[in-house]
Amino acid sequence: MVAGDAAGGGVAISGVLAVRALIGELEALEGVLAASLVATWPLVIALIGGHDMRNIGDGAEEYRKVFHAAGILASVVAISAYLTRTPIARSYVMIAIPLAGVICFMWRYRLRKRLHQRRREGECLSRVVVVGHWGAVLELHGQLNRERHHGLRIVAACVPRRQHMDLSAQFEGLPVLGDFTNVAEVARKVRADTVAVLSCPELDGTALRRLAWQLEETGIDLYVASALMEVAGPRIRIRPVAGLPLLHVAHPDLRGVRQVVKSIFDRVVAAVMLLVLLPVMLVISLVIIGDSRGSVLFRQRRVGKGGEEFTVFKFRTMVPDAEAMKGELLRRNEGNGVLFKLRKDPRITPVGAWLRRYSLDELAQLINVLRGEMSLVGPRPPLPDEVAQYGDDVRRRLLVKPGMTGLWQVSGRSDLSWEESVRLDLRYVENWSLVMDLQILWKTWSAVISGQGAY
Repeated sequence: MVAGDAAGGGVAISGVLAVRALIGELEALEGVLAASLVATWPLVIALIGGHDMRNIGDGAEEYRKVFHAAGILASVVAISAYLTRTPIARSYVMIAIPLAGVICFMWRYRLRKRLHQRRREGECLSRVVVVGHWGAVLELHGQLNRERHHGLRIVAACVPRRQHMDLSAQFEGLPVLGDFTNVAEVARKVRADTVAVLSCPELDGTALRRLAWQLEETGIDLYVASALMEVAGPRIRIRPVAGLPLLHVAHPDLRGVRQVVKSIFDRVVAAVMLLVLLPVMLVISLVIIGDSRGSVLFRQRRVGKGGEEFTVFKFRTMVPDAEAMKGELLRRNEGNGVLFKLRKDPRITPVGAWLRRYSLDELAQLINVLRGEMSLVGPRPPLPDEVAQYGDDVRRRLLVKPGMTGLWQVSGRSDLSWEESVRLDLRYVENWSLVMDLQILWKTWSAVISGQGAY
């Protein structure tokens, strides 16, 4: 990564220097300025934590550091040029430094994809001892097994003494090697890199402080999980008050200026996509007409923001009387309990199966986005009979507009359990940001191309 950052800065800055030399605008001592920027660029990234292992491999902080470094270096060069009245700096401030940031962003993205692939193959994983009650331990164990790109592998567990005595030494493939009194000893025994403490009343501030002291001697990292599930990112701040590190949790931004920006972004992008994809949508319409009788568009009532119903549009992928046939197929439901799904649904037409595999049937929902009923990114739009089965917690999904894509779309789609689908939707509602929307839209392309979980 360090080599790539240095090379990216060198390519961008040397490129601008070469172009200026070709057009005959090279000034005296400009080579010295370019060489200084090439040497300074990776140092600035390092100084603001761009090479910190805690920011590498997961989350947006790694990329944010690169653009933060570009902003700092460009500001320093611009201010210095203004004070010294040096006109040659404009090309480097406006072109070279931003280009260096883009190159390093692409380089880091490529490295991250390679790292995630190696982690899925069982390499480059941190060994973790997890501490907590057995139910929470198993939940975390299952989640980390499904999402190995996070780079954590649980190698042992420490549970309360009563649960430890009730469990065998190896339960569901996870060794239980101790209780809350010998966590540091277990961590040393299994050569762990990290100890993760889940929320439990037995481990109060004093116990955690003593555990931190014990782990400090071996250099093992200590992670403490908050009891607030699915709340993360900019909503959480540590605020020291009277010597206590209080966790300040801001309310999710479900109204206000950012939601207005999101709405404008959705409608502008939807309008552009409708214009660009109009020929594709016309071809899809003609193929559907040639494949089976019936209308091109399928209309269905769905529940949107605040529980208000609207009509969702999709390209028709089933036979015209599909809804009437649903009652006969309920006993064969392969969905996740609340949703109705069949891997080999007899109602789906041959063309419809192809459209579903690549999510082309959902392009018609751009109309719903343009009308303000849906968003580009959000929870899955539920049916009214699904909403009727919602509990109070699940109804929180209805606080935002449903989306054409979302965390559920890039995490397995129909292969997800009902609980996992709800968890992902609630995570989105609690932590929404425009950056998260852009990340999900980027990941949607690979999810659509692979066709995983689409049926």
